[in-house]
Amino acid sequence: MSAKDRLIVGLDVPNVQEADRIVAKLGATVSFYKIGYQLAFAGGLEFARELARDGKKVFLDMKLLDIDNTVASAVENIAKMGMSMLTLHAYPKAMRAAVEAARGSDLCLLGVTVLTSMDEADLIEAGYEYDPHTLVLRRAEQARRAGMGGIVCSAEEAKAVRKVVGPELAVVTPGIRPAGADKGDQKRVMTPADAIRAGASHLVVARPIVKASEPLAAAKAILAEMDAVL
Repeated sequence: MSAKDRLIVGLDVPNVQEADRIVAKLGATVSFYKIGYQLAFAGGLEFARELARDGKKVFLDMKLLDIDNTVASAVENIAKMGMSMLTLHAYPKAMRAAVEAARGSDLCLLGVTVLTSMDEADLIEAGYEYDPHTLVLRRAEQARRAGMGGIVCSAEEAKAVRKVVGPELAVVTPGIRPAGADKGDQKRVMTPADAIRAGASHLVVARPIVKASEPLAAAKAILAEMDAVL
C-alpha cells in the first residue's frame, strides 16, 4: 500500500459542514476518512454514505459493544452502507458475532484493544488487572482467533501486536502526532514515521490535520514523512 492508502484522516469536527469543508480542501490528496461519535450524531452517517458513493474509503469508528444479536444486526447494516472499516471493542463474544455477520462483505472489522487516552492508572481505576501492554496483546490474540480483520492499538504497541497477529491483519494506530505537535488528551502517541516502522498498516490522524491552519499542507507533510519510510 502507498502512504495515501495508509493515511486515515479523522473528521473529528462538530458538524457535516465543517467535515465537507475539510474534505474539499484535501481533495484527491486524501482518500480515507474516519467518522466517529461526534460527527456521527450530527448527520455524519449520511455523510459517510456520501463519501463512500464518491469513491472515498470510510472508517466508521463506532466501537460497538452489546449483546451478540444487537452487534450482529448493526454490523449487517453497516456493511450495506459501503463502509471500509468498522471498530468494535475487542470482547471475544462480540467479535465472533460481528465476524459472522460481516461474512461475505468487504467490511474490515477492527478490534479496539485499549484506548490511547488510557494509561495503567486509568485501567486500574476501571477495574482491570492488566497493564495496557498486556491487555492489548491479550485482546489482539483474541481478535486474531475470532477472525477479525485487524486491530486498533497505540503505535507504542504496534510492534508487539504485529508479532501476535501476523503480517496480514491491519494494525491501525490512532494517537499519531508529528514531531512537536500537541498531544492533546492522548497519552500514548508516536510520530508517523515511527508508527510505520513499528508495524502499523494505517495511521489515524485527526487534530494535526483538521485543526491545522492549512490542512492540505499538513496532510502532505505527513504523507511525505510516511513515504520516506515506506
